[in-house]
Parts: sequence; structure tokens; C-alpha cells
Amino acid sequence: MNLDKYSKHVSLESKKEIDKCVYLSYFLMVKEDKAEFSIDDFLLCFYNLHFSRPNISRLKGALKSSSSLINGSKPLTYKLQSKTITRLDDELPNLKSKSEEILSDDKIIPEALFLDTRGYLESLSRQINASYEQNIFDGCAVLMRRLIEILLIHSYENHGIDSEIKDNSGNFKMLNHIVSNAKTNSILALSRNTKEAIEDYRTLGNFSAHKIFYNAKRKDINAAQKEFRASVEELLYKSGIKI
Repeated sequence: MNLDKYSKHVSLESKKEIDKCVYLSYFLMVKEDKAEFSIDDFLLCFYNLHFSRPNISRLKGALKSSSSLINGSKPLTYKLQSKTITRLDDELPNLKSKSEEILSDDKIIPEALFLDTRGYLESLSRQINASYEQNIFDGCAVLMRRLIEILLIHSYENHGIDSEIKDNSGNFKMLNHIVSNAKTNSILALSRNTKEAIEDYRTLGNFSAHKIFYNAKRKDINAAQKEFRASVEELLYKSGIKI
């Protein structure tokens, strides 16, 4: 949980100035492993959250008289009182848990594209963005391939032609067979650009997954990024996930 989401979770904006500092102290203690806090720490949080800058003299007085805080080891630093820590531990038990939340920016797929679709698609899209941001390009390529495969399957299902990409046992065929069918399937009717691009995504993902001496680079992802985004959007509509 980042600072902005924590602020919303505890309704920080509606709290009194001193209570804001107490809750911010707890966040900094848990998430940034800080034991003591200065006025500058609080001011930076206020700034990052777009809160009004407090009056410094008034804030110093409030911090000094607060029963939730005690003086730190250096002048004008503060620590949470032990009872306050216990109270906030009880109030916010999940803050100390290792989060499974995926934090990312819209580097490959804009959040607006997959928001309110399906949970597993939202998670997968965020993983694609996060892996790119963290320079995990092989992981990004494999996940891009996986998302295209899922959306192609859903598109076939939505058109009632999924039997065309299943084997005799009713299992979906490998992606190369699905892509080959999709490129010529008149019912699915993919756009020319997507027909040309889906083989590139499959190959890029396969190289990253299976070629021993291959590592994807940023330029490989960048080369596919624009068409990938357009293909994902097209398949979201073809699959009926977006209407």
C-alpha cells in the first residue's frame, strides 16, 4: 500500500492536523522502517498528498502536547507512544502484511483500458506494466504473450467458434495453432494490423520463455508496444469483455 492509498484507506484528509501526523508516523514506521519523525517528514507527506501546508508553530505545539507521541532522540523529532502503536496495530492489521498489490504506471497498457474488466485481466495487465518498469523484459514478453492468448480464446468463445481451436479431447491447442487460425478466420475478423502483429507477440514471448541464450531488451518491448496496446483493445471488444 502506497502513501496515497493509505491516506484514502484511513480517511486522512478529514482528520485533524495532529491526527494526520500520528497516522503518517505509523505509515512511515511500518512501510519505511523509520522509528523517529521530524516536522520535515510530515511536511513532505502533506506536500505529496496535496494537503494544505500547516502552520509550523502551531504544528510544533500540537506535536509537543500530543499524548500519542513522545520526544525522539534528537531535538524536534518524535516517536509514537507504545500504546498508540498497539492501537494502530489493532486498527490497521493488514498494513504490516506483505501486500500482493501490484503497483505500476501505464507504460504498456493504460489502466483505463483494462479497468473494470475482469480481475485476472486487471492483475495480468498490471504485471505487464510493472515488469516493464522494473526492467524485467523477459517476464514482460511472456506475460504479453499470455494476455494475447487469453483474449484470443475469449474472443473465440464469444463468437461461439472455440471448437475451431480445440483438440479432440476438448483442450485448447497451442498458441501457434490459435494464431494461425485467427489470421484467416472470417468470423473472428481481426483487423489487418492485429493479424500481422499477433505472431510477433507470440514469437517474442516464446523467445523469452524458451531460448536459452536469449534475453529480451527494452527496445524489443518498445517495438511491439504500440501495436500490442491496439491489439489488446481490439480483442477486449472481440471477446465481449468490453462493449
